[in-house]
Amino acid sequence: MLQISMWRRVLIWATVVIGLLLALPNGFYTRVETSNDARAALVAGGTGQGLEEQAGLWPSFLPSGLVNLGLDLRGGAHLLAEVQVEDVYESRLEGMWPDVLAALRAERETIGTIRLQDGASDELRIRIANPDQIARAVEVVQGLARPIVTLTGVGANDIDVRAEGADVVVMLSEAERLATDQRTVQQSLEIVRRRIDEVGTREPTIQRQGADRILIQVPGIGSAEELKQIIGTTAQLTFQPVVGRSSDQNSNPGAGNELLPSIDEEGIYYALERTPVVTGEELVDAQPAFDQNGRPAVNFRFNPSGARKFGDYTLENIGSPFAIVLDDEVVSAPTIQAHISGGSGIITGNFSVEESTNLAVLLRAGALPAELVFLEERTIGPELGQDSIDAGRIACLVAFAAVLVFMFLSYGLFGLFANVALIINVGLIFGLLSLVGATLTLPGIAGIVLTIGMAVDANVLIFERIREELKSAKGPARAIELGYEKALSAILDANITTFITAFILFAMGSGPVRGFAITLGLGIITSVFTAIFVTRLIVVTWFDRRRPKTLEI
Repeated sequence: MLQISMWRRVLIWATVVIGLLLALPNGFYTRVETSNDARAALVAGGTGQGLEEQAGLWPSFLPSGLVNLGLDLRGGAHLLAEVQVEDVYESRLEGMWPDVLAALRAERETIGTIRLQDGASDELRIRIANPDQIARAVEVVQGLARPIVTLTGVGANDIDVRAEGADVVVMLSEAERLATDQRTVQQSLEIVRRRIDEVGTREPTIQRQGADRILIQVPGIGSAEELKQIIGTTAQLTFQPVVGRSSDQNSNPGAGNELLPSIDEEGIYYALERTPVVTGEELVDAQPAFDQNGRPAVNFRFNPSGARKFGDYTLENIGSPFAIVLDDEVVSAPTIQAHISGGSGIITGNFSVEESTNLAVLLRAGALPAELVFLEERTIGPELGQDSIDAGRIACLVAFAAVLVFMFLSYGLFGLFANVALIINVGLIFGLLSLVGATLTLPGIAGIVLTIGMAVDANVLIFERIREELKSAKGPARAIELGYEKALSAILDANITTFITAFILFAMGSGPVRGFAITLGLGIITSVFTAIFVTRLIVVTWFDRRRPKTLEI
């Protein structure tokens, strides 16, 4: 018999109602978005009558999740950045110098005095006083080499050491360079993502392209220049001992030292030891603040390791200047007045409030391991995004109207049942998109348009099967029941294969391809649900009330 139990009817209609409620906020997009932003500002501590009024634009008891609009629909900024992976080689070798120095000092009686020499940026050059013992010096330094733990670098060491006259030359091995490049690009990608998340932008697209490039697309941001200011600064923070101070930018800082300009003091340059005492990598927090004179500043705090090193150095060097360096510029060079044991401090300088806030964001997110060079930048205005939305809306409406008319003309009253299910289907798609926080793009709209066309396929199979069963002189109730039962396998086969295709597109694709795959995959799920359950429930409810002797399909 053609029966659906009461609990199944309640479950089906409850699912439909919940899905449509989840989709409802998208019909009042601007109002709900304004309300959500105001509520987030209030939670963050914002005040003002305006925020309260904006938060009340949408009832709090209703769902407020929205489908995020992609770059092509909302407007925003597009950047393609190249990571300068070679920058890391120099810092890696500089970080090895204390270990190399300690190892060679243990052999000083044999090899003589040790001096660090100027050389290429990708090498560490050390001169020993006794050239006859150069082989021993190379052997000692080679003992610091560590094996590389990668699939491509099995059996290789991280450094190559050779002798050139009285110099020991240390370089990163080729296998280590490849592994370093991989780590650098991945680390840069994660830091860029953290920095963008810090400023609260919606659904950015940040993904790797090729060996050393990163694609960054952020909807809703004002311009590409604004985005570059957020992510383009390396924010390399170091604390380095001061060797001297000069007004001559061509003065020689000495071996193992570097000459860096001052930010606040125009024309002043500081000679600093290259090896920092503490780096920004050991920071655990940074917050905008004000100094004792009421000027904008940044409070910082080290992890236990950084706090210990910072405390030991300040204890041993009271009365000596100590430079705070940000991106190869001396922010300030205060004199150490006392032992700083708490692992925290303050960066002062000629900052505005906005600059101190941005610096705190950059330091919290972490330093970029290498410079980013922007190869391509585009700003997409909201007008172009609105044009895309309008074009997508027209495409959806035209497709929707054409399908509705076709189904009504082909199947009459049963076509109307299918049309009701199709309307519910589209609502459920937007409900699911809102629930999972998906981003809708132009290819995603194309997926919805395709889903509208595909959504009635299952109903066509069912209705045609009912027609065939009616020809075999079965009653209307039996024909409807057999129509749904015998069409089920064909419906599942067709939709499962399409869903597999959507899954592969999502797993293997990126950007626009993923946007298309998401809406197509969700559309398949809702189409099968509405065809198998919703239209059947509508037909059964109609049949129970009318009890027709014949069916006109």
